[in-house]
Amino acid sequence: MKRYKNILIDREDAGKKLLDVVPLAKLKEESWKIVAVSKGGLALGAAIRKKLNNSLEILFSAPIMAPNNSECEVARVSETEEIVINEALVKAFEIQYDYIYGEAHRKHEENILGNIYKYRKGHPFPSMYNEVVLLIDEGSETGSKFMTALKTILNQKPKAVYIAVPILPSDVLEVLEPFVDDIYFLYNVDDYVETDLYYENLEMIDDSEILKLLEENK
Repeated sequence: MKRYKNILIDREDAGKKLLDVVPLAKLKEESWKIVAVSKGGLALGAAIRKKLNNSLEILFSAPIMAPNNSECEVARVSETEEIVINEALVKAFEIQYDYIYGEAHRKHEENILGNIYKYRKGHPFPSMYNEVVLLIDEGSETGSKFMTALKTILNQKPKAVYIAVPILPSDVLEVLEPFVDDIYFLYNVDDYVETDLYYENLEMIDDSEILKLLEENK
């Protein structure tokens, strides 16, 4: 981990470096849809999009935590109510599926719908049918945001789906690879800890910044 600590300056730096590994010609010619899977990913996507005309969107999701551990994510639900479950954790903690589905519905109603109205004025996530999609995030501890986004996007029957992420765990890379056409990354780390450890500066993204980014990148 020491080798990779603060390997990136900020999202702007990560975006510039990702542009060196993403096939820019194809991205432009095929009008890939850039979809962030987190608020930080949205800021990174905006940094990448500065020299492009591609659309930039965010796909909202919310974590479902273990009933007796508020820091352990056992599943995730997307804004289209697709659910990805960590089966190993659910089995280990003997969590009932009724709890997962109940929490998914509650998180969708209480968290995700609020984000849709706040940031997208109530408009649903646009269809990705027959589109080429580039999913993006600033990092990935467990891969759950990407997997939830993938399940959501693949159900819409896109032409192709790619992932761009500056840094991610080696085991998450192996899990994601079978589901996408390609993954563009800078570093894959065996002993991945937390994403912010690999950036010198990873500022929180406030509401006004998200609204600004979405407005600028329509």
